[in-house]
Amino acid sequence: MLFGDHEVLVLGVTPFHLHGVTYSDVVVALPDRTVLQARLGPESVPDGLLPGERVTAMFAANMVVQLRRP
Repeated sequence: MLFGDHEVLVLGVTPFHLHGVTYSDVVVALPDRTVLQARLGPESVPDGLLPGERVTAMFAANMVVQLRRP
């Protein structure tokens, strides 16, 4: 079970609008090549996030809850 902060590689970012708010579906890979998906609100995704970036992912109960640049 993953908790805390882990470095991940961003594989994909797909923004979408819902009720006037921009959310993002993100796909990230852990160093062991495990691929995870998350749907995050604007407060949890750095502005201008692009595939190929290495970022820090905050995990709670095996779920990505926030991405941030180191």
